[in-house]
Amino acid sequence: MDLLPSAHVDTFARDRLPAADRWPELLPGGDDLRYPDRLNCAAHLLDTALAAVGPDRRCLISATETWTYGDLDRRSDQIAEVLTTELGVLPGHRVLICGPNSPWTVACWFGVLKAGAVVVTVVPLLRSEEIATVAEIADVGVALCAPGCDAEAVKADVAGMRVVSVGGSGPDDLVARCARSPQRRFVAVQTSQDDVAMIAFTSGTTGRPKGCMHFHRDVLTIADTFAKHVLKPTADDVFTGSPPLGFTFGLGGLVIFPLAVGASTVLLERGSPEALLAAVEKHGVSVLFTAPTAYRAMLAMLEAAPDGGRDPRLLTLRRCVSAGEALPAETWRAWLAATDIKIIDGIGATELLHIFISAADDDIRPGSTGRPVPGWQAAILDADGHPVPDGEPGLLAVRGPIGCRYLADERQTSYVRHGWNYTGDTYIRDEDGYFWYQARSDDMIISSGYNIAGPEVESALLRHPSVLEAGVVGTPDPDRGQLVTAFVVLRPDTSPGEATVKELQEFVKLRIAPYKYPRVIHFVPALPRTATGKLQRFKLKDLS
Repeated sequence: MDLLPSAHVDTFARDRLPAADRWPELLPGGDDLRYPDRLNCAAHLLDTALAAVGPDRRCLISATETWTYGDLDRRSDQIAEVLTTELGVLPGHRVLICGPNSPWTVACWFGVLKAGAVVVTVVPLLRSEEIATVAEIADVGVALCAPGCDAEAVKADVAGMRVVSVGGSGPDDLVARCARSPQRRFVAVQTSQDDVAMIAFTSGTTGRPKGCMHFHRDVLTIADTFAKHVLKPTADDVFTGSPPLGFTFGLGGLVIFPLAVGASTVLLERGSPEALLAAVEKHGVSVLFTAPTAYRAMLAMLEAAPDGGRDPRLLTLRRCVSAGEALPAETWRAWLAATDIKIIDGIGATELLHIFISAADDDIRPGSTGRPVPGWQAAILDADGHPVPDGEPGLLAVRGPIGCRYLADERQTSYVRHGWNYTGDTYIRDEDGYFWYQARSDDMIISSGYNIAGPEVESALLRHPSVLEAGVVGTPDPDRGQLVTAFVVLRPDTSPGEATVKELQEFVKLRIAPYKYPRVIHFVPALPRTATGKLQRFKLKDLS
């Protein structure tokens, strides 16, 4: 794979791309997926929007303030100035961003990219140990952390990493630094279209996160495929949703897609179902991104209008997108009956940045994920790369303009095989080309749209002095899709019971992101293992 000359002074990311023979086949796409050799996606997104809607058009809306496109452009310029002149950030350096869904988090993302650096985003729910692992893998030199992120703990865990608060108190806070910086236009670094723009981390089934490297052109590609051909937003749309910006589902749905067309987005620090309904009503939201769990919860909160029509809080809503876990046909039909809106389901992956199979409007078949998004191909294959007949289950394989490129990780060879990206899902394709989700084909747990690795939860449990052994799997749940379920062997001096369950749950919450904790714990005398001692997780599922 021939790459264009890089603008990165620090070539860490490019040097750690997989070897060319380990890349999946990339599909070239049409004219709308051809980008200039020199491309800075952040500058391109903002410059295009400014030219189309002007600097005074509202862009980012939070609980306390509203930013225009001009505000975002100016503040991201200030951040790029501070990064390069005060913090020594050079093109290609990795800068970690840990913050809530807020205007300043978005500005940091644009500022890092304008400076020619590589964005590494994490969600604020992660504990310092988890953030430190990500920072070490990506060799992060600077971290921009909101007050909710335990900055000092992160700093203590990563040697040489400089932590700068964002939105805190004190003269060294990034916001204060920006206020003192020169009010001048920052000339964005003219990166190559195939320079690494971001490293997005995803959970691995072994518990060790994998860094997925995406180019500047990839950021625009998801707007020019799924958003352009399926979602079809306009400049008059108002977006909101629950996924964190640290996840690519949230980054695309709440930042890249609205800004690509000059629309606005409402950023919620806590995107609960109640908060989503309130935001739709208050801000006239027209496009909503969330997971099936939230749609089910909101259904219970909806009230019919006096005339029997749609809940008056949802009058402006026209597009609803679901991803993160399979959308049951029952939920789709119930939402349609209550709102007259057909939810756009989709499957994406951090490895491929965003949604690659979906359907909208009359093309939807309830219960099906949809068909390949224009620009993408999908197939049902066996482990040897041979096609599986329609109607029979097999492994979902995908290829398109974006492919999996793990950061120096041997798991590249298991995700990319025979030129395809194997997503880890079992699907059936019908004779009309629609794809129907069956199950995960690996040990990943998907609960309320979050990917959770069982071994990571096991590791946290095993650090408790009363736990001798632990096995963690996902078990079916009508509300969350799956529940994180732990099977625990206690030491002889510990009594099983509800108090021990609560103690272990709180223990886990303090060590890994709280959404990963086991909601169900079973105490067992022993775990099923093979003759060589390997845990048999499939047998644990039979015990639940």
